[in-house]
Amino acid sequence: MRNLGILWVLYGLLRLAGALGVFLYSATLTLMWGALLTRVPNPFTLMDLFHGFLIFAILLGIVAGVVSIIAGLGLMSSGASARSLGLVAAFFALINGPLGIALGAYTLVVLVPASARNS
Repeated sequence: MRNLGILWVLYGLLRLAGALGVFLYSATLTLMWGALLTRVPNPFTLMDLFHGFLIFAILLGIVAGVVSIIAGLGLMSSGASARSLGLVAAFFALINGPLGIALGAYTLVVLVPASARNS
């Protein structure tokens, strides 16, 4: 479980770096999205929705990063809540690209008991 915990800590740091990147480049992302809205009848509504999406993406990255780091530390120390935190982190990871899908699926296979998988 120690190696899995190390992977979760590294993945959590990667998610936090991704959230920071979206935050730092939000002006560029907004400018690029606004350039696509020049021929839309009501661009202001879509721009407001885009800002809401950016805030959601940043918050999701922060929450998933923190949960992943805590789950990784729990898995490395074999704490009592390591399994439940690992499962929560795995579900958060499944919505984020190939690395998250691979780590989340592997974690689900390792942490779900064999009796639950067979029934």
